[in-house]
Amino acid sequence: MTTTGHAPVNGLQLYYEIHGTGEPLIVLHGALGSVEMFGPNVETLAANRQVIAVDLQAHGRTADIARPLTYEAMGDDIAALIDHLRLGTADVMGYSLGGGVALQTALRHPEKVRRLVVVSAVFQRDAWFPEVRTGMDHLGPQLADMMKPSPVYQRYTKLSPRPDFAGLLGKVGALVKQDYDWTGEVGKLGPTLIVVGDADGMSPARAAEMFARLGGGQRDPGWDGSATRSPSQLAILPGVTHYDMPVRPELAATVERFLAQAPAR
Repeated sequence: MTTTGHAPVNGLQLYYEIHGTGEPLIVLHGALGSVEMFGPNVETLAANRQVIAVDLQAHGRTADIARPLTYEAMGDDIAALIDHLRLGTADVMGYSLGGGVALQTALRHPEKVRRLVVVSAVFQRDAWFPEVRTGMDHLGPQLADMMKPSPVYQRYTKLSPRPDFAGLLGKVGALVKQDYDWTGEVGKLGPTLIVVGDADGMSPARAAEMFARLGGGQRDPGWDGSATRSPSQLAILPGVTHYDMPVRPELAATVERFLAQAPAR
């Protein structure tokens, strides 16, 4: 059974739905998306744990408020949701824009995040390929009419309690144009899984750099794996792009394996 609700957090009525039972895992969608962005992977992950899927500010069933979209504010929303649901702590997984939100949740509220999963997201804006950054630079309300035939627009208008697609594009556009670099804070993170595709929006080498900052890939752990190694992990999924990542079955299998193996913070 699925339980749905709206949590009153930070001036929002934050939509969430709960699937399954067990240890809680919060999942956060990408830009212009909703919980549906993960397709069957929500139910796959819910086979072994309680999955709490969230519609972020101005997305899906969560109405917008008079507040800019920022990774930090949305991270605070997720921390407040953890409190609202009386979870104490939770694992947090975010894809693309949601990956940035998940990162900020873990950095700003480390006591609430047990394990972190960052999917197809970067720790600094310059890590995106140049053509991806160019696309971000052109995102804005001027694209609203052109995008009306798209599935993104159709789903948004179907779900949103107060549709304003041009407003959403404006806020997301303003967010993704902002420069950021969180690499200096990576050492504060607990056990983290970085997942990218080998045909993603960034070079796999940039993901490997972040894995190294988490202490990964520093030495041979020995034939029995007993030598000291990072509790974090890196997964590069073959044949996966940024755009099909959230629905690929390899994603759910990789995340489940990490959550089952990695120690909780």
